[in-house]
Amino acid sequence: MTDNFAVAATPQAHAADVEFLVRRGMTKGYQLMSLLTPPLYATFALSRYGRAQFSVNRLLRATWIGGVAGTASGGAFEYARTVYSNPDKVRVRRIKAAYDTSSIRADDHSTIGGILFAVLTPAVIWKRASTVNLILGGAGVGSAVGLFAHHARTITGDPAPVVRIPELPPTPTEPIP
Repeated sequence: MTDNFAVAATPQAHAADVEFLVRRGMTKGYQLMSLLTPPLYATFALSRYGRAQFSVNRLLRATWIGGVAGTASGGAFEYARTVYSNPDKVRVRRIKAAYDTSSIRADDHSTIGGILFAVLTPAVIWKRASTVNLILGGAGVGSAVGLFAHHARTITGDPAPVVRIPELPPTPTEPIP
């Protein structure tokens, strides 16, 4: 068991924890911006330009560009947060994230919605936007719909199961009680 402590204290383990948390930050950033961008862009475009200049193509383009911006900013924020943090605290955050079933279910619903809408959006509104905007924007809208589905399931009484995090032994820098 002491070998696990030695492995957990290596720089490679810290780098793996940082990589995991940065990927998670990128995913959460994409989900958040895919959720926020369509209503914000629609409100901005309708109030600024009116209905004459509002189009599905522009809405879908704004959605996927917002998702890319969310991915980049979420990853950069998480990298800055974790790379110079205490490796023990980063390890604990990674373990908590790995056992957070609600977050995992939200990611699953978001991914399923993104894939589904990336296929359905071009099939339904083929002539209203360019192919790239249909596929990537549809994925962004689907990601938002997946998040809505996750939260609707939670609100209606089907929350994600709670998994107990296994007891972590004290790290070598902590005193043993």
